[in-house]
Amino acid sequence: MRRYNQRVYRLARSVLPNDHEAEEVAQEAWVRAYEHLGQFAGRAAFPTWLSRIALHEAWARARRARRLQPMAPDGEREGDGMMPPSTSPDPETEALGGEMRSLLEAAVGALPESYRTVFMLRHIEELSTAETAELLELTEEAVKTRLHRARAALQKALLAKAGGQLPQAFSFLGSRCDRMVASVLLRIAGGAAEPN
Repeated sequence: MRRYNQRVYRLARSVLPNDHEAEEVAQEAWVRAYEHLGQFAGRAAFPTWLSRIALHEAWARARRARRLQPMAPDGEREGDGMMPPSTSPDPETEALGGEMRSLLEAAVGALPESYRTVFMLRHIEELSTAETAELLELTEEAVKTRLHRARAALQKALLAKAGGQLPQAFSFLGSRCDRMVASVLLRIAGGAAEPN
């Protein structure tokens, strides 16, 4: 779990609007993967199989949320807008990096879902075009097109400033990862704890 927790979380976060929902979906993906481990046939690599489970869980939650969300009078959904800025565990030493990650996460979060998911898989998770295409069940050409459009939508200055911070964006390590592992293991063991 610790090896792939961050990827599962990042995939869920690429579809869902906030960290809490992404964590819940990531936990659910792990439980579903455990429950259906006997169905893993090895046609795809384990991380790809697990990632598909996470994406399908996230897409299902997003569809449910869209069906349940009331429409505002002007036709826009309520709650749309900027994400709250993320907080850094050590603001003195990570102030600049944390601020840049926050700006990058907000910019990536503003992309349409189809572009955002491809961008996160290719640049943040650093998957190849072929791996991304396999995971999303798209052609490599479609992945390249979506990635190009995602890049065009992001401001060049933001990407230039972000530089080496891309792999650290949407991080899910340390105590957050430990908390999820403990919760999933409790659910699998029969404790049936709901995602927190």
